[in-house]
Amino acid sequence: MNPVIKLDDIRKTYHTGEVEVHAVRGVSLEILPGEFVAVMGASGSGKSTLMNIVGCLDRPTGGRYFLDGTDVSELDRDDLADIRNQKIGFVFQGFNLLSRTSARENVEMPMLYRHDQRSARELHEKATRALETVNLADRADHHPSQLSGGQQQRVAIARALVNQPALLLADEPTGNLDSRTSIEIMGVFQQLNAQGITIVMVTHEPDIARFTKRNVVMSDGVVTTDAPVADRLFAGPELERLQQARGPVPQAAAS
Repeated sequence: MNPVIKLDDIRKTYHTGEVEVHAVRGVSLEILPGEFVAVMGASGSGKSTLMNIVGCLDRPTGGRYFLDGTDVSELDRDDLADIRNQKIGFVFQGFNLLSRTSARENVEMPMLYRHDQRSARELHEKATRALETVNLADRADHHPSQLSGGQQQRVAIARALVNQPALLLADEPTGNLDSRTSIEIMGVFQQLNAQGITIVMVTHEPDIARFTKRNVVMSDGVVTTDAPVADRLFAGPELERLQQARGPVPQAAAS
C-alpha cells in the first residue's frame, strides 16, 4: 500500500536577519490511506510549519515530500495550487465560509477552480451529495448566519470533501466549538474515516486527539512520539457520557 503522505528528511529554516530559525529538523513520516492522525505539539514545536508543508502551502528547505505518489517538493506556485485543489481538502478552525452565499454554494466553491469545468447542475448535485455526507442536506439553502457553529463546520467539511481529495487536512477544527459540538464534529470525522478517508488533524487538545487512531507529537522541530492511540474515544459513547454528567435538562430550559 503506497502512502498518501511520505516525508523524507523534511527541513524548514527561516532567516530573521542574521539568525537562522530551524522550524523543522529532518522529519521523516509516512501516513497510509485510511489513517486518522493527530499532529500535536506546543507553540513553536514545528507542527504548524510541518502542516503548512503537508498542505502544500509552503515549501521545505530540504528533503522530499510525496503526496499521493507525486513529488511536490519542487513544484512551482501554480502546480502547488492545482495539487491543493485536487488532492487536499482543508478544514479550518474559523470555518472560512462566504457569508452571503448558501451552504450549497459554499460547498461548490472548490469545484469552480478545477480545470475540468462542470455544469451548474453537476455542481449542484455534487455539493448536495457532499452535504448529505455530513447530514446537512436539509440546510443546503441556509446562509452561514442561519447555522450553528457545528453546522457551519459541517459545511466546511463538506466543502473539503467535494473534490474527493486524497487527504483531509483539519487545522484545529474544534477550536471555536463547545465541548458537545466538538464531540459531534469528531464523530463526523470518525464516520468519514470509517468510509476510508485519510485525515490528518492538527490539535493542541489531548482529549480531541484521543478520537483519532494515531498521535504524532512534535517538539523543537522533530517528532518525539509517533504511536497508535491506546485509549481511543468514540463520539457516540462520549456524547452519552457528557449528557449523563450534565443531568436531565430542566423543563423550563427545554421549552
